[in-house]
Amino acid sequence: MSLNGHLEELRRKHQTLSAAVEAAQRSPGMDDLEIARMKKQKLIIKEEITRLSAH
Repeated sequence: MSLNGHLEELRRKHQTLSAAVEAAQRSPGMDDLEIARMKKQKLIIKEEITRLSAH
């Protein structure tokens, strides 16, 4: 996979997680630990996007 293709895939995953976090935060029964896990994964993906974009 090319670098651009990999970056696009990471951006899609980041956007999907963003939507999932927003939906989970609106859901009263959602587990706070699960939301925190999704936020952490989102941050990891964002850091990877930033790292790869710098090259």
